[in-house]
Amino acid sequence: MASPLALVFFLLFLGSGASAHLSTSFYSSSCPNLFGTIKPVLRSAISKERRMGASLLRLFFHDCFVNGCDGSILLSDTANFTGEQHAVPNKKSVRGFEVVGRIKAAVEKACPGIVSCADILAISARDSVVILGGPSWKVKLGRRDARTASKSAANKNIPAPTSSLSNLVSKFAAQGLSTKDMVALSGAHTIGQARCTSFRAHVYNETNINSSFAKERKSKCPRRSGAGDDNLAPLDLRTPTRFDNGYYSNLVRKKGLLHSDQELFNDGPTDSLVRAYSSSSAKFDSDFVAAMVRMGDIRPLTGSNGEIRKKCSRINY
Repeated sequence: MASPLALVFFLLFLGSGASAHLSTSFYSSSCPNLFGTIKPVLRSAISKERRMGASLLRLFFHDCFVNGCDGSILLSDTANFTGEQHAVPNKKSVRGFEVVGRIKAAVEKACPGIVSCADILAISARDSVVILGGPSWKVKLGRRDARTASKSAANKNIPAPTSSLSNLVSKFAAQGLSTKDMVALSGAHTIGQARCTSFRAHVYNETNINSSFAKERKSKCPRRSGAGDDNLAPLDLRTPTRFDNGYYSNLVRKKGLLHSDQELFNDGPTDSLVRAYSSSSAKFDSDFVAAMVRMGDIRPLTGSNGEIRKKCSRINY
């Protein structure tokens, strides 16, 4: 029979292990109206600007790839603190912080001090996909917010639009995500837009692109660096504000906007997955949902780690 001391240690170990797990019912008692509080704010923001749904989905992705899904991307720079928002992959690119702020304010009013900004990002990403016509899933919750951020990790971990296929595979593998996850998650580019600086080299200098598509994109993206850098183009030419499998159909037709997009279909090992997703929206939806859940599991802060921020843009003082 185990000694009382051994039993205490076992219970302490069990408790610490349990705290490290996320749960779809984490707020069922502490904030039962959480989803109903978030969705109206989010729906209002997306109704005013459809692109916002893509921006919030991207925020979650860029958060999780930097030291885990901990809300660190939401921290604003201060005189003594340099965060992730001005890292190369994020500067003049990530957006939607004011919407997250409005959601947080509504949640704080309903359930003060209970729900993390990291979890709000996870829910907002799911709801954005649903509002724009995509699949739904049960979001695992229980994350806490980081008190630090890392500009250097953002520069290192987030794949660039110029990435090769091998680089994409490597960046995702570093986060514990498979090549299949990478191809499925890239389907988030079925919504949203990209800046001219992100696709200029692809449309002017590369051959693995449909010529008429390249010509169309050049019309609003001058060759000269600095000219029209912030001009936007839809990542999915056909249905830029609807979450569907059109992104993959574009790739098959050599109409991927970014170099990194077209790398998924360029006589390589991921061609078969792209074809499968382009011909079956159900398969894409299923694999995308599974990959989103796995991404949401990347190194969350739980238990007594981190904090529950009162405002998403700054740590508690």
